[in-house]
Amino acid sequence: MDIDARIRRRQRVQTDRRLIIDYDRLSPVAHVEDPVGRGPVVERLLDHLDPAFSGELPPNGCVYGPKGSGKSAVVSVLFDRLASVSLQPGAVIHTATRVQVTDVPTFVYVDARKSNTTFALYRDLLNGLSDESIPEQGVGTDWMFERLERTLSQQAAGAVVAVDHLGEVESNGIEWLLDALKPLDAVSWLTVGRTAPDPSIPVDADARFAVDRYQEQVLIDLLMTRANEGFPGESLNHAGARRIAEWADGDAHDALAALLGAADVAMSDGNNHLSETDIAAGIDSVPRPAVSLGRIFSLPANKQTVLRTLIDLDDDDRESVTTAASAIAAVETVSLSTSTVKRFLYQLAEIGIIERVPHGTTSGKGRPPSRVEPRFPIRAFRKLYDAR
Repeated sequence: MDIDARIRRRQRVQTDRRLIIDYDRLSPVAHVEDPVGRGPVVERLLDHLDPAFSGELPPNGCVYGPKGSGKSAVVSVLFDRLASVSLQPGAVIHTATRVQVTDVPTFVYVDARKSNTTFALYRDLLNGLSDESIPEQGVGTDWMFERLERTLSQQAAGAVVAVDHLGEVESNGIEWLLDALKPLDAVSWLTVGRTAPDPSIPVDADARFAVDRYQEQVLIDLLMTRANEGFPGESLNHAGARRIAEWADGDAHDALAALLGAADVAMSDGNNHLSETDIAAGIDSVPRPAVSLGRIFSLPANKQTVLRTLIDLDDDDRESVTTAASAIAAVETVSLSTSTVKRFLYQLAEIGIIERVPHGTTSGKGRPPSRVEPRFPIRAFRKLYDAR
């Protein structure tokens, strides 16, 4: 951020006592251009991808680590930057003795949360390789594969695809990816997931990149950096950042969700700084373990609407799935039947986004009543959903 922007933020504090938020800077699902504290990871990945700068495909690789460790932040930003190089008709490579024009592979980032079928994978890979309009329906997987194969044949150096969030509940695993990309010789891949790949996966040991949780001081720096860009003035002090970082235990997603939740509380009270009470409330709004908001926002729009309505229900309306479904369906903006909402709630419970907490007993057959509890950061989700 430049100095003028910082001055404007401080001026805004003097003229408006409310807390004003830049949601993109605080959002756990928004990736900044320069991820804090992940320089060594970037260097390791650049070493791995180095053959691309000579016009060759790098070997396949895997990046893995726990939720909130910055994997997606690093890979998505890195591939975005590399894509801007590969889209040039001839990348100029500077060496010690000459300037050489070299065709480099095209870099494409794919999110497996959304590209969870072979058809969708081919389509999103095509979108990254071509400026032409790619149909989203009305054609089959074979048609999409043939179009992709034809497009790749026109790429002098092939393509490198990063497939993020592979192996999560709603997405397929690496075996599926291997089958889908096996016929495409001109593609190398880099998977991003939470668990270490099985030893049987054909990836060399030096192409398996483990990403650890953030160290506490690095996470404090990350929070302070995001807060300085997302809040006016000195809204978050170092003590507040430390409290959040200690609680988050190296998980940047949960830390940022708590920070955004604290800001929501402060805004509601008309404050322009985060107090200890605000921070405590922000922390309380994030369940542990918490489902990533990225998973929530990758759901179909109607299921997101159900979740948005659910978190506004009072405790009595969430005492059972049936009661919650009726209350949600009664909201005019939902436009879904009670039976559809009920089915959605059961589906969301099966994949762990909400939890059915049994309570009471039943004398007859069937399930006992189950209170519906969200397993994702409520305040952060509400602010980001409503801000769209």
